[in-house]
Amino acid sequence: MRCLVTGATGYIGGRLTPLLLADGHTVRCLARKAVRLRDVPWASAAEIVEGDLSRPETLPTAFADVDVAYFLVHSLGRSDFEAADRAAATNFAAAARAAGVRRIVYLGGPEPASDAEVPSPHLRSRAEVGRILLASGVPTAVLRAAVIIGSGSASFEMLRYLTERLPAMITPRWVRNRIQPIAVRDVLRYLAGCTALPAEVSRGFDIGGPDVLTFREMMQRYARVAGLRRRIIVPVRPLTPSLSSHWVGLITPVPNAIARPLVESLIHEAVAHEHDIARYVPDPPGGLTGFDDAVALALAKVRDAQVETRWSNASGPDAPAEPLPTDPDWSGGTAYTDVRERTVDASPAALWRVIEGVGGEHGWYSFPLAWSVRGWLDRLVGGVGLRRGRRDPHRLQVGEALDFWRVEEIVPGELLRLRAEMRLPGRAWLEMRAVPVDGGRSRYQQRAVFLPRGLAGHAYWGSVAPFHAVVFGGMARNIARNAEQTP
Repeated sequence: MRCLVTGATGYIGGRLTPLLLADGHTVRCLARKAVRLRDVPWASAAEIVEGDLSRPETLPTAFADVDVAYFLVHSLGRSDFEAADRAAATNFAAAARAAGVRRIVYLGGPEPASDAEVPSPHLRSRAEVGRILLASGVPTAVLRAAVIIGSGSASFEMLRYLTERLPAMITPRWVRNRIQPIAVRDVLRYLAGCTALPAEVSRGFDIGGPDVLTFREMMQRYARVAGLRRRIIVPVRPLTPSLSSHWVGLITPVPNAIARPLVESLIHEAVAHEHDIARYVPDPPGGLTGFDDAVALALAKVRDAQVETRWSNASGPDAPAEPLPTDPDWSGGTAYTDVRERTVDASPAALWRVIEGVGGEHGWYSFPLAWSVRGWLDRLVGGVGLRRGRRDPHRLQVGEALDFWRVEEIVPGELLRLRAEMRLPGRAWLEMRAVPVDGGRSRYQQRAVFLPRGLAGHAYWGSVAPFHAVVFGGMARNIARNAEQTP
């Protein structure tokens, strides 16, 4: 079939697309910026079209001749995520109906067990999107999953960091609520299997793994699988969802803007009420993946640096419509720059390996305390901080997160351009280049660019400029030195 995947830059969509291709389907991916999918391993096998679900006039080309359309986008992290998701679902449904799409498939969240429960804004929005798609006139499958366990998922990262970093913890009471987690491999199998649903099937399905656990039990079982000591967990009443989200934001890589709706969703039990999906997509011969096996598989991928997608892949906005650091001076506005260059007694290839390996566990090659303090300050004001790390210790792709930067451009062996996603009164970029010179040596070029917004932006640059000699100067010096020591 011809499948349309929206959200292909995200955690689930980025894994579903190659699975659909492997099943023999033709896949078209809708992205606001096609460049975000340029470097993924399956890019040449799929059709990439640009469009935006918030702009219905951009959608007809994407939906033309499509059999199955997947709605895998969400606006979590935005203050207006409910309105944004409502508009996206409405436009998606209208475009699918107009194009004669045969089926819509949507991955949503669990529904409250009773009408007496008031759902969190996140779950309320997920349910509303499902209702909009079911009312589209196109046969729709709404898959409702609770916590998804897989390398790189936001839920798994929360579980992993809380358990690994806190041998003893005071927790909110919701850690006693029952949850039915599901392995990402089973979620993907259900999503792919929905291409074969009969036309008369248009309904929601609960999907969950074989284990029903409390979050407290999930942390203890994670600790056992990871080879850690049993955790001391003391639930207390005063920790509200708001306080809990700040606690999660401080300990884990998931920022408050995403942690809060996820935490609020855990105040209700999330257990599947039926398993009707098995009538159409049968369980595998060995059964669904258990929680312990799902954790072990996720940890193995993290350890072997084989994490295909991460929650942070789609968490940032697309490149702003503002002057880029490559624009000429006449493009308008003030641009502050810090430029550093060093001749390196190493080949351009050796220098590039160091450049492409920056961030994450490798760090930023200068004044680690300054980078850590900047990351903590960013977390305190609701930013992403430094703990997002990187997906792969050696290779980068356009569009992926790198600590508090996002990879905006890569020219392999030559250029790495990063766009800042920390909270700033303006826009910032960091460029690193490897330039060949005579004698097999290379030249390292580094440029930081800041476009201030208002008086606060100019004041910010003035306040940090005195530290640039230490931070950016040390960075250039140490990257050159590491390249010279690279075999």
